[in-house]
Order: sequence, then structure tokens, then C-alpha cells
Amino acid sequence: PRRNIPPPLPQYPPEWHYTPLAKTIYSLKWWKRHISSHPPRVSQLNSLGFLWERLQPEWNLVLEALVYFHAAHGHVLVPSSFVVPQNSPSYPPATWGIKLGCAVTRIRSRHDFIRGRGDRMDQLNGLGFVWDWNEYRFQLFVDALKNYARLGLSRDERVLRVPIEFVVPEGSKEWREELWGYPLGVKCDAVRMKGVYVKNYPERRRVLKEIGFWFGGNSNLGWLEVVHAAAIYSKMHGKRLCVPTNFVVPAPPGMSDAKRHGQGCCCDLEWPWPWPEQLWGLPLGQRLRDVRLKGRYLTGQLAASRRAQLDALGFEWNPKRGRRKRCLGGGEPGLQECCTVSDI
Repeated sequence: PRRNIPPPLPQYPPEWHYTPLAKTIYSLKWWKRHISSHPPRVSQLNSLGFLWERLQPEWNLVLEALVYFHAAHGHVLVPSSFVVPQNSPSYPPATWGIKLGCAVTRIRSRHDFIRGRGDRMDQLNGLGFVWDWNEYRFQLFVDALKNYARLGLSRDERVLRVPIEFVVPEGSKEWREELWGYPLGVKCDAVRMKGVYVKNYPERRRVLKEIGFWFGGNSNLGWLEVVHAAAIYSKMHGKRLCVPTNFVVPAPPGMSDAKRHGQGCCCDLEWPWPWPEQLWGLPLGQRLRDVRLKGRYLTGQLAASRRAQLDALGFEWNPKRGRRKRCLGGGEPGLQECCTVSDI
């Protein structure tokens, strides 16, 4: 084995103790000095199962290991800690024990093995070698975002909003295999909070903004949804914002079923619907209840200004307890209170 170093035990000659045995014997220098002029020693080594394939430049072994890694995984994105396993039937015996991940890192960062060797760079390019790992990961993130947008998974058409728990489903035909299991929601959060991929790269920030990526964070975007819906509700109710807990922003009659089946609206409205599509389904009552009881959205530097926004809309911070009366009189759907009698 490559990392075998004989310990100071009786079964090993003293001159072998603590000697990197594999590194010593698998070298052309050792071959010329001890083997090439002594044919009987070749037979002795053959009887011991000596691996002659190891007696070649290290680059040949690294390339051979990369070829077999590509055959097994379909790429050469070798983890930095990967070592070719001993006795693995998936790799030639000569490559067992090679620190392939370390070798790839050295190629990428220091140009080991390839400095001044265009032929070797061509060999790596033929395998799809990734030279800039950081750029590759950024492009993978961009491709995932674009596909997320293409599939229409973002509920807000204004920006590309990805829930933090979203992970690309395994085996999905709508996503290329390279992205299966990709934690897109966590990656989005890391870009916003830590500047992953975009720190010191203004051009990358521009690319993400062009595809609708939201740098303000999901909590800020959630507040914009809430205050937008609250403003509409307040206007519909005479500058009074006392929303039932079970109130959910409604879609036009028939629109929910039509959208669920991938069709357009199945009805012709005779009045302008007051709620924009990106707000349909928003649990406005529950969100405002959380504002009242838990102080949701009211932390940090923007707390005072957000309170002022709610005050201007007529938000009732301490509503009267009891049962809400039904809205009296007629009215068009969506323009009156869209809930039954319920507690606040």
C-alpha cells in the first residue's frame, strides 16, 4: 500500500523501520539501481506479486484514476478527501491508495503535473475537468435558480422567492441529474446572509438580480406581501384594519381550479378584482395575528417604520374580543369581508 510504513517490529529488517516503503521502491531510480541489471530479481519480485504498473510517472497513475472515477460517477468533481480505495474492483490495482482528491486540488490550485504541458491539459479537458471550482458552483446555483423560475415554482412573479427548505427532488425529470438533491433554499439563504458566491463579485450580483433573485431576504419580502395585502384590505374597509384570523386573500371565482389544471381563468369578471395574483392564498389574518401577538416583522431597525405603516392603515393592536358580525348588505365578491363569523 502507498501509505505503508513498516513499524519497528521483529518481522521487519531494522533498515526498513519507519521507511516509506512504497515511495522508495516504486521509483525508476530504485529500478535502475537494484533491478535493471539483475534479471533474477525480476523473477523474485514476480513471485511476490510485485505491481510493475506502479513503476511509471505519477501523472500517468493520476490520469488513469481520473478516467476510472469518471466512468464510475460521470464527472471528475473529485472530493478533496477522496482516496482511491484499496482492493476496489472499480479501479486498477496500480491506482489503489492514490490521494486523488488531493491531486486534483493541486492541479487546480498550483497547476501540478500540467505546468507547461498543454497535452495534459487537453487530456483533462476531455474528461470535463473543472478548472475554476468557485465559478462552477456559482453557475450551478444560477442554473438551479433559472430552472426554478422556468417551472413557475415561485409564488411571487415580481421576484424569485425560494423557501429555505426547498431541495431539488431526486429523480425528477424536470431537473437535470447533476442538480438532484441540490439544497437550493439553503444556498439562497447563504447568498443573502453570507455573500456566498457574490462577495467581491459585483458582476455575479448583477446576474442574479437579472433573473429576479431577491437579496433582501424572505422575511423582508414577506413583510412587503403583508403590508400590500393589508393596504388593500384597509381601503376596502374604510381605513380600518381588523382582519379575522382565518382570512385568506381570495382568488377570483373559478380561478383557483383553473390554475390548478394549468388553464386560464374560466370566468369573465364584470368588475376589477382587487387582489393581485401574487397575493392569492396569503393567510393575511394569521400573519397579522402573529404581528399582534408575537411581534413578527417588528424587530430590528425597521420595527418603528413598520409600526407606523400599520398605524396609518388603521391596524387594531388590541381588538375587542368576541364574535365578529357578518358584513351587512350586498356587495361584490372580494370587495366585502370574505369570511364567515369567526373569532379574531
